[in-house]
Amino acid sequence: MDDSRNIKILIVDDEKGLRTGTKRLLESEGYQVECAENGTDGIKAGSSKEFDLALIDLKMPDVDGIKVMKEILKVHPDTICIIATAFASYETAIESTKYGAFSYIPKPFTPDELLHQLEQAYSRRELLLEKEKWTKEREERLLEVAFEKTRLNTIINSTSDGLLVVNKNGEAVLFNPSALKFLKLENLVVEEQIMDKLHPEIAELINKFLKNRTFEKKSYSTQIEMEPDQKLFVEATSSPVPHPDGTLAGVVVVLKDITELKKIELLKSQFVSMVSHELKAPIAAVYGYLKLFSDSTIQLTENQKQNYITRSQIRLEGLLKMVNDLLDISRMEMKTVNREIKEIDLCEIIKSISELYQLEIKKKCLQLEIKVQEGTHFLHADKDEITRLITNLLTNAIKYNRIGGKIEINVLSSNRYIVVEVKDSGIGMKPEEKAKLFTEFFRAKNESTKNIGGTGLGLSIVSRIVDSYSGKIEVESEYGNGSSFKVFLPIEIGHSA
Repeated sequence: MDDSRNIKILIVDDEKGLRTGTKRLLESEGYQVECAENGTDGIKAGSSKEFDLALIDLKMPDVDGIKVMKEILKVHPDTICIIATAFASYETAIESTKYGAFSYIPKPFTPDELLHQLEQAYSRRELLLEKEKWTKEREERLLEVAFEKTRLNTIINSTSDGLLVVNKNGEAVLFNPSALKFLKLENLVVEEQIMDKLHPEIAELINKFLKNRTFEKKSYSTQIEMEPDQKLFVEATSSPVPHPDGTLAGVVVVLKDITELKKIELLKSQFVSMVSHELKAPIAAVYGYLKLFSDSTIQLTENQKQNYITRSQIRLEGLLKMVNDLLDISRMEMKTVNREIKEIDLCEIIKSISELYQLEIKKKCLQLEIKVQEGTHFLHADKDEITRLITNLLTNAIKYNRIGGKIEINVLSSNRYIVVEVKDSGIGMKPEEKAKLFTEFFRAKNESTKNIGGTGLGLSIVSRIVDSYSGKIEVESEYGNGSSFKVFLPIEIGHSA
């Protein structure tokens, strides 16, 4: 870090050890650091002077991190805030970004993770400062914009946000490539009448000013689905641009791509729906069994007691698996998975997993056949990840198979890859189901699957693991005639996580 940059950072955290250690680390990297030991002091410090960056703890005894961040941004909206939390989740991400956080970092974090986040945050800070500087110049000299096109294009073309300036006659004065992309316009020329080419909601935002020559200095915003099926969402914000004498010169519209945020909101909605379905029934069942045990008016036999205990264990094991799947997804999303890459015996792992599920295999009278090509036993990878990968594929082959069906597990080599194939004679998939196969929380819904439980996370985890090893997956499936999953893992692993 170059000391001459004089980057000022505020740390707000009630953990003294973390606060002190982080301050020492950042000062050694050339940052100027101030600390606050609670949320109240953090609001006071962050409001009294402007910091470039603020690292704020989410959970504090007096004031939570979201409140601290909101109060700081009220006074200094260009301060870039990062939320630090030990309770990372999709909900945390949505809430933090909704109220203005640049990002959030899960505790405990490594020095490299923190420094990487701060570098990205300061890049955003520099962009905001440059944009603010340009905005002030634009407001003072809007009439000269068309003559300064070359100089200004260097700035506006480098931002990912769309920018469109319209004069009081509804003609395009300035725009960048991102604006054309978001507005679905192939081409546009300066002083071209544009109002009839815009999305109706964007045109309405502009007309709030153009149709009223006396205006308040405020902005209007709306979120618009520009492409169906949530392929593109933008947030459009319109603001008036006045002449020096206070009359309206034009309107500036900023278009921000919020597609990823909408996807996170969709995931949250899917998660809530899945939780209500997958958690309510087993919890209610276990609660019912416990009430039977505690009701002195009901006399239970030993066989009944043991049956209820067994059923409760099965229900709770399913819940535990769902929680573990969610934790795995979160770790992979945050790239905090700790790996131990070493030589592992694929044959040994497959046999161990198949023995673990012998009871389920026998219950459905399934025939399991394992074939391992000579010379393909060993692979350099993380044992826990490969075990999780094969377990998810095998349990799917069991769950979605027919009574008396067959499962084949084949291990062979193909060019630079070791291939693990899990093939079943089960119910198979329809083409539209196969297309969504590796999406989080997706589960095929038809007559054959309505009584089969699951979270819809298993194959998503498989896909993420395979991607992290720069591998690939091939799926063949025919509805009513079974499925085949082929996982290709490079013999020389060059993992990316």
